Amino acid sequence: MSQAQAYAQETASGDHVRVRWLAPEQFGPATETIGFYFEVDPGWHVYWRNAGDSGAAPRFDFVGASGEVGEILWPSPVRLPIEHLTNLGYEGDVAYLFQVTPDAPRMELVVNLEWLVCKVDCIPGYGNMSLSRAVADVADNVQWLPKDLALRDRFAAQVPQTATSASFPWSVQRVTAAAEQDTLQLELAAGSDGTEPTPPEIFPLDGALLTAKAPQIEQSGNTLRYTFERVPGAPLLPAALPTTGFVVSDGTRAWQLDDLEIQSVASAPLAVDGGQPLWLLILAAIAGGAILNLMPCVFPVLSIKLFGLMGPGTGPQERMKAGALYGAGVLVTFALLGGLLLALRAGGAAIGWGFQLQSAPVVLALILLFWLMALSFSGVYEFGHRLMNLAGHSRGGSFATGVLAVFVAAPCTGPFMGAALGAATLLPTLSAMAIFIGLGIGLALPFVLLCVFPALLRRLPQPGTWMETLRQFLAFPLYATVIWLLWVLGRLVGEDGWLLGSLVMLAVVLALWLAQHLHRFGKLFAWLSVLAVIVLGLFGARYLQDHQSPPEAKVSSAAGAWQPYDKTAINQAFAQGQGVFIDFTAAWCITCQVNKKLVLDTDAAAALFAKNNVYLVRADWTDQDPAITAALAQLGRNSVPVYAWYAPGEKTPVLLPQILQLSMIEALFASNLGSDVE
Repeated sequence: MSQAQAYAQETASGDHVRVRWLAPEQFGPATETIGFYFEVDPGWHVYWRNAGDSGAAPRFDFVGASGEVGEILWPSPVRLPIEHLTNLGYEGDVAYLFQVTPDAPRMELVVNLEWLVCKVDCIPGYGNMSLSRAVADVADNVQWLPKDLALRDRFAAQVPQTATSASFPWSVQRVTAAAEQDTLQLELAAGSDGTEPTPPEIFPLDGALLTAKAPQIEQSGNTLRYTFERVPGAPLLPAALPTTGFVVSDGTRAWQLDDLEIQSVASAPLAVDGGQPLWLLILAAIAGGAILNLMPCVFPVLSIKLFGLMGPGTGPQERMKAGALYGAGVLVTFALLGGLLLALRAGGAAIGWGFQLQSAPVVLALILLFWLMALSFSGVYEFGHRLMNLAGHSRGGSFATGVLAVFVAAPCTGPFMGAALGAATLLPTLSAMAIFIGLGIGLALPFVLLCVFPALLRRLPQPGTWMETLRQFLAFPLYATVIWLLWVLGRLVGEDGWLLGSLVMLAVVLALWLAQHLHRFGKLFAWLSVLAVIVLGLFGARYLQDHQSPPEAKVSSAAGAWQPYDKTAINQAFAQGQGVFIDFTAAWCITCQVNKKLVLDTDAAAALFAKNNVYLVRADWTDQDPAITAALAQLGRNSVPVYAWYAPGEKTPVLLPQILQLSMIEALFASNLGSDVE
């Protein structure tokens, strides 16, 4: 790199740049527009006042002047794409103008200059220029060289006028931004002459707020909407930065829009799966609900009902009733949970499907319930059979089992469910409830079909002594569920969750032992002991509620190359040209954990991501995190898992299926996918 050094002279030069004055040979007493004329080698460029994603605007430091010197007047720029960046500046020669008003017999100027000239590499330049010209008594004696005057007038015509002038052919409708989005929108309306306008070029004045990338343009009649991307890390709008400005250019003229007020608007989520019809979404919900029966979340509960169907004394009529009650329990619970979810989101709560498992007391209650079921299946206590019999055979038990099946199905989002659940939070209430009911129909359908059709029932084995062994074997999935829920509790509240959950489980076993062995001292004494243990559990739940860690206080689960969810860091990765892969996950999501162990956290996947310079993000939704909830909503989802892949330079993600395979990760880098592959 070399630096131009030109002291006390009328020109300056550096690599690929020569600078000279555009000024008259003699000034008049009135204000005159003069400038610095930059002659730039072909293929090289210098910059505008907002240089864009990289580069730097030239600096003009007036260290001496015999008169008044105005601000630099910047001709309207062009966009200069460099690799994955966009800069704003001038290809070829340009004149940076300013106005002077003499107040002495000679116009004296001394200026220090700095500039940056770029092609792909950039070279800084420095210089010192001076000007000394006589000042005539009358304006008619101003003397310009014709060539310099023509250059001055040419670039003066490119300097933006005020947008309030009569020549401005558009009117500003509004400038809007949503704090949780990375965009800002400017709406212009053309005049009423009946012709559709040609969209002008628009450049943001504030390079710290908006990127220089060409905005997306939507045209509707005489209205133009420009959507600009916000700079990574820029302040949330509009509270932190209430106004902004732009330069509008039609190629021959330019206008400047200053201090435009930014209005806050609600963010608009992405279109849900291309606007699929409601009937297709309901079919997807039914299919997704049916597949849930195969998920590890639901199997321990469903096994209770299947075991009940195999037991003695379950004739066709009883089975029909059991199927109807189980289906009713599933449908009612899906409707209630769906309605509660929609009501809370309408009230502004940032929650999604599975929100019940983001509550530590709810998780503790499920731990106790599954613990009791497992003990009853294991036959630890003889009267424990009553619990199993209640769930397996009684009418109330059938309904309650349906309720429980829905409650614990939340951790699993299988195929077809993601799009359906995402649509449910965006559609009108009745349409959304139809999707929730569709999920319930799918979940209840396999068991109801077993109860209704005798041909299917005959395929079940006949009762026998083998049932005791099967009953004990089915306890182990329940124990595994308890262990998993204890882990979830630990993720929610820290090590105290593991400890308190285990102590409450111990207290339950103690209460069962007391109820059995102190029975001879009187039923009242035995049940008072049990009540004491229940009160202990309630105090434990209250403790968990008071000590549940907020999302920002929780230690991130992202390990190794995986980073916690941070919108600023993600935007910086975009700006650096990296691809971004986001794993929306939660500790209580079993599907998420399986995908991590089998695919995402394997050495093969890590090698693929590293080879392709992918920025990896693990968005942990174990707790209620409004930022992650908003990010899911932007993808048309409100449940996990969700896997979003943003290819380098792309802001539209590819959404992978909920059940991952390594081949799907490989396919991301084998072709340029651009749409949802779910």
